[in-house]
Amino acid sequence: MTFLKKSIGVLVGLIVFIVGAGFILPSQVHVERGITIDASTEQVYDLVSNFQNWEGWSPWANLDPDAEMTITGSGLGQTMTWASEDPQVGQGSQAIVDLEPPYRIKTHLDFGAQGMADAAFDLTPTDEGTHVVWSLDTDMREGVPFLQQPISTYFGFLMDGMVGTDYETGLQNLKALAESGNV
Repeated sequence: MTFLKKSIGVLVGLIVFIVGAGFILPSQVHVERGITIDASTEQVYDLVSNFQNWEGWSPWANLDPDAEMTITGSGLGQTMTWASEDPQVGQGSQAIVDLEPPYRIKTHLDFGAQGMADAAFDLTPTDEGTHVVWSLDTDMREGVPFLQQPISTYFGFLMDGMVGTDYETGLQNLKALAESGNV
């Protein structure tokens, strides 16, 4: 019986430690991917600074052809909202919150109960064309109910692999589109 009590005590202690660590581990997540595209900075900027052009290169554009997508406005403040039954697409909105033509685009994403994030495209002219860095920053605890924050914090360790893979696909699509001359 003593062994059972000790085992249960160790198990409870381990659970308390894991949950407690989830409250104190860093909650900030940064994901970043880059690529060099053989196209002018202005050409690449036009493709990423207008949500109307995202269908041609976005890694999520073809995941659910039945997704409802609405784009309103243009330039600073342009907003894209989407809704899909496909969990890979889900629902949310994205708004352009900063434009520095032709070098930087910053957006704010709202995934509802899944949280919020900020994304950016930084474009740098190079001898080979344009170097594009696509990044995402989020706080995994922001807007999450207190008791779910440890789980969310641990989920943050998976974000680079999940979002990073989509960003790599999107950047490859963007490169192909910009370099095709069919823009």
